[in-house]
Amino acid sequence: MRIPFCSLFVDDQEKALKFYTEKVGFVEKVNVPAGGARWITVVSAEDPEGTQLVLEPNQHPAAATYQKALVADGIPATALMSSDIQKDYERMSALGVVFRQKPIQMGPVMGAIFEDTCGNLIMLNQV
Repeated sequence: MRIPFCSLFVDDQEKALKFYTEKVGFVEKVNVPAGGARWITVVSAEDPEGTQLVLEPNQHPAAATYQKALVADGIPATALMSSDIQKDYERMSALGVVFRQKPIQMGPVMGAIFEDTCGNLIMLNQV
Protein backbone atom coordinates (compact mmCIF):
# COMPACT_ATOMS: atom_id res chain seq x y z
CA MET A 1 0.00 0.00 0.00
CA ARG A 2 0.97 3.62 -0.40
CA ILE A 3 -0.53 7.06 0.17
CA PRO A 4 -1.35 8.63 -3.21
CA PHE A 5 -3.23 11.69 -1.88
CA CYS A 6 -3.31 13.87 1.21
CA SER A 7 -6.23 16.31 1.50
CA LEU A 8 -5.98 19.84 2.86
CA PHE A 9 -9.09 21.98 3.38
CA VAL A 10 -8.75 25.45 1.85
CA ASP A 11 -11.08 28.43 1.86
CA ASP A 12 -10.38 29.29 -1.81
CA GLN A 13 -9.06 26.71 -4.27
CA GLU A 14 -7.61 29.18 -6.79
CA LYS A 15 -5.86 31.19 -4.07
CA ALA A 16 -4.51 27.92 -2.63
CA LEU A 17 -3.25 26.77 -6.02
CA LYS A 18 -1.46 30.09 -6.49
CA PHE A 19 0.06 29.96 -3.00
CA TYR A 20 1.27 26.37 -3.19
CA THR A 21 2.77 26.80 -6.66
CA GLU A 22 4.16 30.34 -6.46
CA LYS A 23 5.20 30.51 -2.80
CA VAL A 24 5.85 26.92 -1.71
CA GLY A 25 7.22 25.82 -5.08
CA PHE A 26 4.98 22.85 -5.81
CA VAL A 27 3.70 22.15 -9.31
CA GLU A 28 0.10 21.68 -10.42
CA LYS A 29 -0.64 18.02 -11.16
CA VAL A 30 -4.43 17.83 -11.71
CA ASN A 31 -7.04 20.58 -12.11
CA VAL A 32 -10.42 19.34 -13.34
CA PRO A 33 -14.09 20.08 -12.58
CA ALA A 34 -15.54 18.08 -9.70
CA GLY A 35 -19.15 18.88 -8.85
CA GLY A 36 -19.42 22.55 -7.92
CA ALA A 37 -15.70 22.81 -7.22
CA ARG A 38 -12.51 21.41 -8.77
CA TRP A 39 -10.23 18.44 -8.10
CA ILE A 40 -6.93 20.27 -7.74
CA THR A 41 -3.72 18.57 -6.70
CA VAL A 42 -0.14 19.79 -6.40
CA VAL A 43 3.07 17.82 -6.02
CA SER A 44 6.64 18.48 -5.06
CA ALA A 45 8.76 19.63 -8.00
CA GLU A 46 11.42 17.31 -6.54
CA ASP A 47 9.05 14.29 -6.62
CA PRO A 48 6.43 14.78 -9.36
CA GLU A 49 5.21 11.18 -9.04
CA GLY A 50 4.98 11.39 -5.25
CA THR A 51 2.05 12.04 -2.95
CA GLN A 52 -0.41 14.60 -4.30
CA LEU A 53 -1.70 17.32 -1.98
CA VAL A 54 -5.43 17.74 -2.70
CA LEU A 55 -6.64 21.33 -2.25
CA GLU A 56 -10.12 20.52 -0.95
CA PRO A 57 -12.79 23.23 -0.65
CA ASN A 58 -13.88 23.70 2.97
CA GLN A 59 -17.52 24.31 1.99
CA HIS A 60 -18.90 21.73 4.41
CA PRO A 61 -19.61 23.44 7.79
CA ALA A 62 -17.67 20.75 9.69
CA ALA A 63 -14.61 21.32 7.48
CA ALA A 64 -14.60 25.07 8.06
CA THR A 65 -15.15 24.62 11.81
CA TYR A 66 -12.32 22.05 12.01
CA GLN A 67 -9.98 24.30 10.04
CA LYS A 68 -10.70 27.36 12.21
CA ALA A 69 -10.31 25.34 15.45
CA LEU A 70 -6.88 24.07 14.41
CA VAL A 71 -5.67 27.59 13.62
CA ALA A 72 -7.12 28.99 16.86
CA ASP A 73 -5.18 26.36 18.82
CA GLY A 74 -1.99 26.86 16.78
CA ILE A 75 -2.09 23.33 15.35
CA PRO A 76 -0.70 22.78 11.84
CA ALA A 77 -3.09 21.04 9.43
CA THR A 78 -0.24 19.07 7.84
CA ALA A 79 3.53 18.94 7.56
CA LEU A 80 5.90 19.34 4.66
CA MET A 81 9.50 18.11 4.55
CA SER A 82 12.43 20.28 3.53
CA SER A 83 15.98 19.20 2.78
CA ASP A 84 17.19 22.70 3.77
CA ILE A 85 14.69 24.40 6.07
CA GLN A 86 16.74 27.59 6.51
CA LYS A 87 16.98 28.07 2.73
CA ASP A 88 13.24 27.41 2.27
CA TYR A 89 12.40 29.70 5.20
CA GLU A 90 14.44 32.54 3.69
CA ARG A 91 13.08 31.98 0.15
CA MET A 92 9.45 31.81 1.29
CA SER A 93 9.83 34.77 3.67
CA ALA A 94 11.22 36.85 0.80
CA LEU A 95 8.07 35.94 -1.17
CA GLY A 96 5.88 37.29 1.65
CA VAL A 97 4.98 34.04 3.42
CA VAL A 98 4.14 34.72 7.08
CA PHE A 99 5.91 32.40 9.51
CA ARG A 100 4.44 32.06 12.98
CA GLN A 101 7.52 30.16 14.11
CA LYS A 102 10.98 30.53 12.65
CA PRO A 103 13.02 27.34 12.21
CA ILE A 104 13.95 25.91 15.61
CA GLN A 105 15.48 22.65 16.75
CA MET A 106 12.94 20.29 18.35
CA GLY A 107 14.87 17.17 19.34
CA PRO A 108 16.02 15.44 16.14
CA VAL A 109 13.78 17.65 13.95
CA MET A 110 14.12 21.27 12.88
CA GLY A 111 10.68 22.85 12.47
CA ALA A 112 8.93 26.06 11.41
CA ILE A 113 5.25 26.97 11.05
CA PHE A 114 3.77 29.19 8.35
CA GLU A 115 0.34 30.48 7.30
CA ASP A 116 -0.85 29.30 3.88
CA THR A 117 -3.28 32.24 3.28
CA CYS A 118 -6.06 29.68 2.78
CA GLY A 119 -7.02 29.11 6.41
CA ASN A 120 -4.24 26.77 7.56
CA LEU A 121 -1.05 26.59 9.53
CA ILE A 122 1.54 24.33 7.93
CA MET A 123 4.53 22.74 9.64
CA LEU A 124 7.78 22.73 7.70
CA ASN A 125 10.24 20.08 8.95
CA GLN A 126 13.80 19.02 8.32
CA VAL A 127 15.22 15.83 9.81
